[in-house]
Amino acid sequence: MIVIAALISGCAAEPEHKTVQLSHGVDDSAGGVNTYIITIANATFYLEKEGGGLSSMLDNDGIDWIGFHNEKGSGWKGEYRGFPNAIHKQDGNYFHALNAGTDLSSSTVDIETNNHVRITFTSDNGNWQGQWDFYPDRCDFTMKQVSDGFKYWVQYEGVPGGSMDDTDFWYASKDKNQHPINESFIGDLPSPEWFAFGDQASTRMLYVLHHQDDSYPDDYVSRPYMTVLGFGRHEKDKYLTTPQTFSIGFIESKIYTDVEQQMRKLID
Repeated sequence: MIVIAALISGCAAEPEHKTVQLSHGVDDSAGGVNTYIITIANATFYLEKEGGGLSSMLDNDGIDWIGFHNEKGSGWKGEYRGFPNAIHKQDGNYFHALNAGTDLSSSTVDIETNNHVRITFTSDNGNWQGQWDFYPDRCDFTMKQVSDGFKYWVQYEGVPGGSMDDTDFWYASKDKNQHPINESFIGDLPSPEWFAFGDQASTRMLYVLHHQDDSYPDDYVSRPYMTVLGFGRHEKDKYLTTPQTFSIGFIESKIYTDVEQQMRKLID
């Protein structure tokens, strides 16, 4: 009986494994902004605390696929980058890592468990609310509240594999082909709506998935130094008007069918 009791006691004392971890710190690469730092199985996210957008997204090799920097005037080289960069001159400028043009938001940590962290941001005018959910395999951003009469888009503006160059490429739900990074896509993506970005030197890809199908444009264009993928975007026009959910994460493969299967799994 004593042996059994000891074994039971030992089992009870064993700590539960955490697959999603939340901490707080500074993103030095982004210009010293204050961030929530969320670590999952294959990524580390830096979620800027005042603007409510991602400033960095590191893979397991420590490479940042966003590359935001808050230096005013840096443009495509830094201050424009991020995710979801959702609200631009539509009843404010919200859910972008804090740069000179970003309006402030407040945040609360609503869930913090071993497998799920939820952080909700509310715009300073009270009209917009964005919800971040971090899971062991991905991050979800949900626009929970939309300002009445206004529109938004959701964008990935970043640097595949750490820098934008001719070795980068993309896949999308439009076809099974590998496309060079400087090739544009203009139009509505077929369901499930997704894009994935890769670098020939990397073993992985970054994907962005829109959970709700629609008939709005999902344009992709390359800019000097960064990508511009916008769900619900054509040129400067925004189309999204209702709560929507988007996922961003890494997949440890560069094979189209692997990416496609993972996107369908997330939708299901």
